[in-house]
Amino acid sequence: MAFRRAAKRTIFLGGGAVAAIYGLSQLSAYKKQPKTQHMFVDAAEPLKLLHPDELPSRESQLCALQNTKEFDVLVVGGGATGSGCALDAVTRNLKTALVERDDFSSGTSSRSTKLIHGGVRYLQKAIMKLDYEQYMMVKEALHERSNLLDIAPHLSAPLPIMLPVYKWWQLPYYWAGIKMYDLVAGGQCLKSSYVLSKAKALELFPMLKKDKLVGAIVYYDGQHNDARMNLAIALTAARYGAATANYTEVVRLLKKTDPQTGTERVCGARCKDVITGKEFDVRAKCVINATGPFTDSVRKMDDEKISNICQPSAGVHIVIPGYYSPDNMGLLDPSTSDGRVIFFLPWEKMTIAGTTDSPTDVTPHPLPREEDVNFILNEIRNYLSPDVEVRRGDVLAAWSGIRPLVTDPNSKDTQSICRNHIVNISESGLVTIAGGKWTTYRAMAEETLDSAMKAHKMKSSKCNTVGLVLEGGKDWTPTLYIRLVQDYGLEMEVAQHLASTYGDKAFDVAKLAKVTGKRWPVVGKRLVSEFPYIESEVQYAIKEYACTAIDIIARRTRLGFLNVQAAEEALPRIVEIMGKELKWSEQKKKEELEAAKQFLYYEMGSKTRSEQLTNTEINLTPADVDRYKNRFHKFDKQKKGFITVVDVKHVLESISVQIDENTLHDILNEVDLNKNGQVEFNEFLQLMSAVQKGRVSGSRFAMLMKTAEENLDEREAVSVDRSGGGV
Repeated sequence: MAFRRAAKRTIFLGGGAVAAIYGLSQLSAYKKQPKTQHMFVDAAEPLKLLHPDELPSRESQLCALQNTKEFDVLVVGGGATGSGCALDAVTRNLKTALVERDDFSSGTSSRSTKLIHGGVRYLQKAIMKLDYEQYMMVKEALHERSNLLDIAPHLSAPLPIMLPVYKWWQLPYYWAGIKMYDLVAGGQCLKSSYVLSKAKALELFPMLKKDKLVGAIVYYDGQHNDARMNLAIALTAARYGAATANYTEVVRLLKKTDPQTGTERVCGARCKDVITGKEFDVRAKCVINATGPFTDSVRKMDDEKISNICQPSAGVHIVIPGYYSPDNMGLLDPSTSDGRVIFFLPWEKMTIAGTTDSPTDVTPHPLPREEDVNFILNEIRNYLSPDVEVRRGDVLAAWSGIRPLVTDPNSKDTQSICRNHIVNISESGLVTIAGGKWTTYRAMAEETLDSAMKAHKMKSSKCNTVGLVLEGGKDWTPTLYIRLVQDYGLEMEVAQHLASTYGDKAFDVAKLAKVTGKRWPVVGKRLVSEFPYIESEVQYAIKEYACTAIDIIARRTRLGFLNVQAAEEALPRIVEIMGKELKWSEQKKKEELEAAKQFLYYEMGSKTRSEQLTNTEINLTPADVDRYKNRFHKFDKQKKGFITVVDVKHVLESISVQIDENTLHDILNEVDLNKNGQVEFNEFLQLMSAVQKGRVSGSRFAMLMKTAEENLDEREAVSVDRSGGGV
């Protein structure tokens, strides 16, 4: 058994932060050793895309997996690291296969903080502890940050992040640390960090708490659409010829006896098409385990007695409306009440906040906990102006991701663990890549393939992924969206979204868009009114190997991560389009709709959101109760004690407002806690109490009743006296 990881050494006993960085950098230069070259050969021919136009279908990819006699490399796991390994392997002219039991990026890789960063806090640890390993991890990550921004410019961009300072002595301390971050990045520094006065900080981030603020420091990191980035890596591997298949589960590892040593060697995997249930063997000279939090479950397929090397940690994020942060400025809380770090970032025109860090069990369906959601909200309140009411009801989505931290199995405190990676070669030849972070996926893949080639005595060309442009990036420009507007008649917001999501493939999505029948936009029917996702994206997603409605709302679009209610509203149309394209039966459509609703309810925070209403006690003043009783009785004119859809329709008709019956049912269903088809007075009071406490916001039923009441009152107030007297 062989482990490879960066050497760790404590060096230099004094001299301050600058001396520490200088010493660490000198040791870095001293330690650089040329890699062994014996396993590398010159590429037989230059790299070329095997599928430059149409991606091969999932069916043809499955055929390739079943009919290929033997692959050079089989990668298990379709997250960022696994997809990166597949891309690295196929671009070394190795015959490559990639299998994922769920969808590409269905796990941790789609549930990150959306940052491409070196890790400011890791650099702080490197300086304070004179830790060479952490320093090298930051240096490598900053190099990878630069590369990732170059190879996927449509999916990523630099983001300024503000660090507010509330004590004068902290200003030089934080400034020195952030300048060290710039220094370590060297020529790959995105933009130089700078100091802001209190007035300028509030001008750029007006929501910030003014009290005791002395200034701020702004530094730059990268931001990306993580699930789409992961998908771009996998699709690029497919275009270069890798046989890639999602919803393909490894049931067990295949082994054969080595005639020279008499030992068993891993030689492939028994796989199952999760959708059809069909099983088949995929044979390969080398099998790479890149399954993130599930690392140890695959390792135990190789050796049941082996000890764990991965200790999972859960990180929760929440999404709140975009008005909580400026459009292009993030916020870093470097020291929360319990010592964690919280980011507060604009993302997809919303605001994302997180993350937490707590030990967890490994599960394919992690759930956001209410206590974590409230922890993040409380930390946000500490940094925002009292004028900004941070409400629990403003949480539009919440999710939990499991970080695959590499640790000693006896370690209890996951917060002190460094997210570095380990490459492990088992006695039977199974290659495992574990740990690491999103930003360094490419470097991890390169090291994994180098180790695999050496361990299996295979020859390949050198790594070719530095600077290798990902799917959609080749012909993308910042003004590409203008051509989409001009050539196809798309709304500008939709065109910008398509360009930043699909890059130069946005034209393929636009070609599928249906005519709206309106003067403007000419094409592009939205799935929901407030988001720029259009129906043709569902059709295109199937070409990108989307197999379920969850794939659409979670990873091809990000609707489920941005707003669970909007995602649920879009689901019927999504299922209808997919059903037509994939020839689903009515029963299959119902199953897909229900599965997607369950996903939103449990994994995207809809459950914790709805519990804000069900768990709220009625706590209203007598005056409030009387006011709401009057409002209720304007709908419940017969004093039945409940309101039905028919009651609401009658009131709306009287004020000349039209809402279709299905929408009315949905609106009432949000408040109908006991699901008996009617809203009772106590349920209405429970809703209004939750609204007053800020635990529920944006309730369509509450707004509808308030608006209707105001309209009715205005009509009743109109005088019927004759203005001119009379006989």
